[in-house]
Amino acid sequence: GKIYVLTGTLPTLKRGRATELIEAAGGTVKSSVSRKTDTVVAGDDAGDKLVKANELGIEVIDEAELLRRLGVEA
Repeated sequence: GKIYVLTGTLPTLKRGRATELIEAAGGTVKSSVSRKTDTVVAGDDAGDKLVKANELGIEVIDEAELLRRLGVEA
């Protein structure tokens, strides 16, 4: 039931595939960061969403950590 926001370019996952994996595990993907956001998944060239996540103290992880949490082999 966690809320995720994707930002930047992920190394191996397309955004649609990352969304599918998160939703299949029971999470929700939103397009913008808010206080309700649980985790931001940041890739290369992450911009304003990453800045806002840091300002709000929201957890930021990379693609490898996302895959580990979802139990998906990279």
